[in-house]
Amino acid sequence: MNTTINDKIIYISKKGLKELKKAVQLLEHDRNKVIRSLHELDKSFSHDERMARIERLASLEAIEAEIADKKTIITTAKLLPTRHSRLRVAIGSVVELIDKSGHQFKYTLVDSIEANPSDGRISTASPLGSSLLGRTVQDIILWGNGQKLHQLQLVRIA
Repeated sequence: MNTTINDKIIYISKKGLKELKKAVQLLEHDRNKVIRSLHELDKSFSHDERMARIERLASLEAIEAEIADKKTIITTAKLLPTRHSRLRVAIGSVVELIDKSGHQFKYTLVDSIEANPSDGRISTASPLGSSLLGRTVQDIILWGNGQKLHQLQLVRIA
């Protein structure tokens, strides 16, 4: 069986998998809360309460769809390999970069599903992430965000 969503293999870190499982638990809690509120509304017959019931049913449907999506990812995604070739950047690599002014940056390359730049996880589909794939230590990485061209040097791959 191929592990894909829309014919694309999804790789996920252990941390990302843990976060997804926690998100599912929170969504299931929200779902139960909505179901309880629907039971309360079942006892009423006013127009406003019927409208509230319709809104809650729509909310319940959205929550259940999100739970199903996340559970599909949990069951079908592949964990990132634990040992990477430390010679070339690949998904799951931790890279250290330095800019012209000496500022260092450390990123983990992940699939877009668990990307969070503020947490140091960048997507391989992002401009910087795609520029890093296949690179080796000491390579100069040029990437742009549409307005400015940035230059970083790859100093370490872990």
